[in-house]
Amino acid sequence: MRNQEVAKILHDISVLLDIKGESRFRVVAYEEAARRIENWPEPIEEVWKNGKLEDIPGIGQSIASKIAEYLATGKMAYYEELTREIPPELIELTEIPGVGPKIARLLYEQLGIKTPEDLERAIQEKKLRNLPRLGAKSEEKIARGLEMFRRKTGRMLLGQALPLVEGIVALLRERTGVEKISPAGSIRRMKETIGDIDILVASSRPQLIMDVFVALPQVREVLAKGDTKSSIVTHEGIQVDVRVVEEECFGAALQYFTGSKAHNIKLREIALKKGFKVNEYGVFRLDTNERVGGEREEDIYEILGMEWIPPELREDQGEIECALEKKLPVLVDMKDIRGDLHVHSHWSDGVASIEEMAQAALARGYQYLAICDHTQSLAVASGLTPEEIHEREREIQRWNERHPELLVLNGVEANILSDGSLDFPDKELALLEVVVAGLHSGLTQKEEKILKRLELAMKNPYVQIISHPTGRIIGKREAYEINCDVLFAMAKATHTSLELNAQPERLDLRDVDARKAAQEGIKIVISTDAHDPGSLEYMRYGVAQARRAWLRKEDVLNTFDREELLEFLARKRKLLLREEH
Repeated sequence: MRNQEVAKILHDISVLLDIKGESRFRVVAYEEAARRIENWPEPIEEVWKNGKLEDIPGIGQSIASKIAEYLATGKMAYYEELTREIPPELIELTEIPGVGPKIARLLYEQLGIKTPEDLERAIQEKKLRNLPRLGAKSEEKIARGLEMFRRKTGRMLLGQALPLVEGIVALLRERTGVEKISPAGSIRRMKETIGDIDILVASSRPQLIMDVFVALPQVREVLAKGDTKSSIVTHEGIQVDVRVVEEECFGAALQYFTGSKAHNIKLREIALKKGFKVNEYGVFRLDTNERVGGEREEDIYEILGMEWIPPELREDQGEIECALEKKLPVLVDMKDIRGDLHVHSHWSDGVASIEEMAQAALARGYQYLAICDHTQSLAVASGLTPEEIHEREREIQRWNERHPELLVLNGVEANILSDGSLDFPDKELALLEVVVAGLHSGLTQKEEKILKRLELAMKNPYVQIISHPTGRIIGKREAYEINCDVLFAMAKATHTSLELNAQPERLDLRDVDARKAAQEGIKIVISTDAHDPGSLEYMRYGVAQARRAWLRKEDVLNTFDREELLEFLARKRKLLLREEH
């Protein structure tokens, strides 16, 4: 599929137009077209060959003709014309937090800055603070954004890395017949961003594994090929290492190479106190050097008197102590998820109908799905008026009449305005089954203002869930200025649940914050915020983050059965309205 490729060039056009100072309407048109194609479930080449490009919402005749030209020739004259006016290097500059298209143009026109390296030198020489509309504070903010951009470089989101490694593992299985194979390192611990990828294989034929691995279609460059270890770089620029070990060492090696470093250090300290030595080859008695385990990963933990510790918890955050006392929580699992409480349809900015979203949820075995389209103030996301919500409700009712096995819930994602009010009347919210509320503007306000807005929204008896509670976008936007302890206290006092948004670039709440919220008794809702059927798959990233947060099934609202859920959703409304009277 070339959807990502086409979406990228349309996105770049939108950025170039913005830098150039073209009308916001034109910029948004290309942004929207890029987003639609990126999430479109069919290969864009097939849509083009069938003459149906204009059937995609947001794709008009002009953009469709440019896409067709690109797919037919590999070039787009309009894009090339723009890059003659505006250096395409500036596109990368706009990816730095704090540097939007207008500032990128200012930096280029005033200081000739085109690259992150140019920008770093200018910051060091304190040149930005003298530019129009900037100053010392803006210079500091851009410096922090550049630091964030640097940290992101060379790392990829879990949502990009996991499908990549699963594809490599599947091909190695298929082409070598190997049975014991597993990702290791940070990707096995399901960290939100991944650097290099490690894969471990148990085999008595390491040469075959190496030959197959370096010839896989994912390989852009072979860095090294050895007898038991090889390294390649994928087309995405990610290094992948494969190690082959003897079958009897597989469990010990998997534990060792999964990490984390802090977890492994503490584990080895405990082993020494108990008279054992643990390394990647196995578990050995200190006094006799007798090997007593290592084929299974569970051996290491059992011999040391512990429960096996799920990889997501191996960060030296108390998991070893709990394992010694046999008090590890039973973590939430994908099989526990009963539904998704925050998805969008084409009524607002989604790309699929309610029926298409519901069919995809049904295929996943869900009991319920909440359609939470944006509300009226969010024009950029085609937010809905009360009248449109009523019209949409009839479509939801038609589904529910025909498909009792999946309940589609009538909901919205309301926008929390600058004064803390919602952009949707209470009398309309009272008619809905699910009300999610979130901040979508004014994200740079001071902490006191942000918290006040969230508090007022949570005090609304109809708001059951706060979406993406800290507003971060990994590597692109830091969280709001917000004290999470205060946020959690407000959520607890108002009986409001908090979302763990499963979008790979959000994963908001962070694992440490979700853990703290659950400890306060706040129900966490793992939601995909899906805008197309395929994005329901994001649930697994949210569950992974929840597992890293030590969450149990009972901590997560959307593990509830349908009746339990409906009762819980109605509870806040009853409690707060009773308090008011």
